Amino acid sequence: MTSSAPVKVDNPFFARIWPAIATHETEQMRELRRENLAGLSGRVFEVGAGIGTNFALYPDSVTQVVAVEPEQRLAVLARDAAAAAHVPVAVTDRTVESFAADERFDAVVCSLVLCSVTDPDSVLRQLFSWLRPGGELRYLEHVASAGIRGRFQQLVDATIWPRLCGNCHTHRDTEQSIRSAGFEVENSRTERAMPAWAPLPVSEFLLGRARRPA
Repeated sequence: MTSSAPVKVDNPFFARIWPAIATHETEQMRELRRENLAGLSGRVFEVGAGIGTNFALYPDSVTQVVAVEPEQRLAVLARDAAAAAHVPVAVTDRTVESFAADERFDAVVCSLVLCSVTDPDSVLRQLFSWLRPGGELRYLEHVASAGIRGRFQQLVDATIWPRLCGNCHTHRDTEQSIRSAGFEVENSRTERAMPAWAPLPVSEFLLGRARRPA
């Protein structure tokens, strides 16, 4: 694996709050993570590993996970999780944009991360190129809502939310970006992980599988 010059990512507030959020996920979110990873095999590339929440959930059929986590404070915790994982996991603190793969992967996993990359369309095209023909993209992402919550998302995305939450943008049409990158979506569904009345912009989560055509 080779890579270009490193890009420094520094989100001190998010790096303080995310470990607490990730270690206290609801059982619904844990089940969605398990479903997102079920049946994977071979070499897997994981984008935005956070504190390594997924690592313990990979099936034994996975032979290697290469994970990027550019926030240095989170990468330290992800390496600890990698050391305890039952499948081989290598963690790099590169951004996905500055990473380059010298061989293709069997699958790519994105979990709550495409909201935070600067240009999701470009990143998804890059991920598409790293997959072998027929390789899978597995994604669990929060997505744009309609109606009042959607307008609320647009408001917070334009103001304070990305600054506090590691460049998170809540009002993105992630599946359209996946299709535009060349992936064929095989199945997907939307899950509501927050009650409709909750005063938070993040509410609906998209769980899906897409494939690079063979």
